[in-house]
Amino acid sequence: MPHSPADLERPIVAASVLLVAGKATDSVTHGFLPAAARLGLDVTLLTDRPAVHRTGGRAFGGRVVECDVSDFRDIIARAGGERPAAVLSNSDFLQAPAALAAAYFGLPAKDWRAATRAKNKALMRRHLADVDPVFSADARLVPADAPYPLVLKPREGVASEDVFLVQDALELAARVDEIAARRDDPLVAEEYLPGRLHTLETLGDGRGLRVLGSFRTTLSPPPFFVEERLEWTKPPPETPQVLRQLEALGVGFGACHTEFVVHEGRARIIEVNYRLIGDHCDFLLADLLGVPLFEQIWRVHLGEPLPGLPVPRPRHAIAEPVIADRSGTLTAAPGPLQVDDGPVRLSYRPQRAVGDSVAVTRTNRDYLGTVRAIGPGPDEVDAALARFRAAHDWTIT
Repeated sequence: MPHSPADLERPIVAASVLLVAGKATDSVTHGFLPAAARLGLDVTLLTDRPAVHRTGGRAFGGRVVECDVSDFRDIIARAGGERPAAVLSNSDFLQAPAALAAAYFGLPAKDWRAATRAKNKALMRRHLADVDPVFSADARLVPADAPYPLVLKPREGVASEDVFLVQDALELAARVDEIAARRDDPLVAEEYLPGRLHTLETLGDGRGLRVLGSFRTTLSPPPFFVEERLEWTKPPPETPQVLRQLEALGVGFGACHTEFVVHEGRARIIEVNYRLIGDHCDFLLADLLGVPLFEQIWRVHLGEPLPGLPVPRPRHAIAEPVIADRSGTLTAAPGPLQVDDGPVRLSYRPQRAVGDSVAVTRTNRDYLGTVRAIGPGPDEVDAALARFRAAHDWTIT
């Protein structure tokens, strides 16, 4: 049975859980860790970067244990012989090892094979070939008759890093050499899929998959793919096609953030991030739905059924990053803010601090911070967002 509102506030007493993390993120620091505390969970944070989780503004006051989090065997060993009540990670890179560790303990978890398919873009295309065939090849082995333009990207990349639209074989070879000078992981070249870009946010308990909502995404001009704006919107009518593709991949547990395009009535997956949406849109999603989203994800990993969702009142929302337009040092920028502009609630959370060195990469790593705005309609939200940005300075010297 779904939870009642009272159930969602009920603490879970004396349950020890493992949170598997790499770098410190706002989703972990301000989302999953406080949610665990509100539920009464005893968290052990396993990480290969303990210093960043023990000191500074992202310090966690609980147990932080150094661990090779890419190896499920070390995650199991660091449990210290005790069976945790849940193993959870919100990292793109750590879904498969966290799932394998959870499976070892007999806990509710994502299928490690589905997590691996979602992370590895070549495996994802291979697995979806019968459902939605998309040209994909090793970037150094692209045949002469490939359907240019192609999208060149790291096989297991994130944040639009080293993702380029290439028009022909000559440009492909040049971009491959350029990327190879920075990194040595495999690259893939995929068919460019035209259409309007959307996200699909889902939460599953292994028995059912619930659509939480959708954003429409605005990208920078080619050849780059920087996300410049996410606007809350009703899931498009083609959404069932995406759900069938997710089912084919084996996605059905915990949080998932899927990017897809719609073109001429056809929905096609761009990539699957088998974790909660990032770049502060997770907090926006929780505010929009009016639910303790991070707590709900913990509860699913603890074996509880999907909660019932309240019917949200009609509202409009936008997440808009402030993007660095030059390299240098950030010498002026606002700190965390939350203000009301008439009926619009605006929140700002920085991703870079004053004094940080900034190098423009033409990726989502160029975000200085993200403004979130929720209001009754698009006109009010757009106007309040414009006023907020005009009233604050972000200066790179």
